[in-house]
Amino acid sequence: MFVGRDGRDVVWSLFNHHARANEQWYATLNDTPGLVGEPMPRPPESVVEYFDTWLERDGYPLWSFWELVRSWWDIRSLPNLHFTHFAALRSDFDGEARRLAEFLGVAADSLDWGAVAQHCSFDYMKANAGKVAPLGGVFWEGGPQTFIHKGTNGRWRDLLSAEQVARYEATATERLGEDCARWLATGELPA
Repeated sequence: MFVGRDGRDVVWSLFNHHARANEQWYATLNDTPGLVGEPMPRPPESVVEYFDTWLERDGYPLWSFWELVRSWWDIRSLPNLHFTHFAALRSDFDGEARRLAEFLGVAADSLDWGAVAQHCSFDYMKANAGKVAPLGGVFWEGGPQTFIHKGTNGRWRDLLSAEQVARYEATATERLGEDCARWLATGELPA
């Protein structure tokens, strides 16, 4: 299963994780013998500055976002791969969960859909952050509650300039092609 998400929303989520990472996280990444590449830097104070660097340096300081998305997009028609979008999970969780169950060959009537929806909700994950955050949240100041932050989309809309939005959209189209870029922004697969 591949879950896509608009890169601008990804950046806002990554910024939270990166900005709230504790000394143990930095030490684990940077003090490992045989470190390859640059040490993990502290993020800037501004999420907008973080976005600009992320866009200019293709996912820096983490991974190549465009390569990740494109590699999954290129194999989306494989019979053992289910594609969904974060926005669709937020707007129609029941429908997306049922499509996933069908893809997995799980009989829909065999599931307690109320329990499925409850356990997959943001509120449940926030309340049980120690169970769902990586390594129980040991790498974040404030623990797992800070890892499970907001789970929302569009926080970039009030902060990015029209020029930054245009630059992101042009980069997405250039790196992914029109169909994939549109899907990443909207969650709508081409017909």
